Amino acid sequence: MSDSSHTPPSLPPQKQPQRGGCVTALMAIAGLFMLLPGLCALLFGGMSVVDGGRIASDIAPLIFLGLVIGIGGIAMIWAAIKGRKAPPIRNDS
Repeated sequence: MSDSSHTPPSLPPQKQPQRGGCVTALMAIAGLFMLLPGLCALLFGGMSVVDGGRIASDIAPLIFLGLVIGIGGIAMIWAAIKGRKAPPIRNDS
């Protein structure tokens, strides 16, 4: 009879593939360029709120798009600095 509490032998940890430094630098630079539309959106949105108290309906989609691109830039810089870990490689054979 087999014991149900028997666990398979554990595999030795394998080295995770790492991202190259050039890719990390390119991601950070692209993220910085993506921050510029977000900065412009904050600037123009702030100016229109201060001037008239409301954001004009004709530039509101552009401000929203700029903010979304800026948030994407923040996410790209975060991913470049923090790095992504690859999922562990399982060898079930």
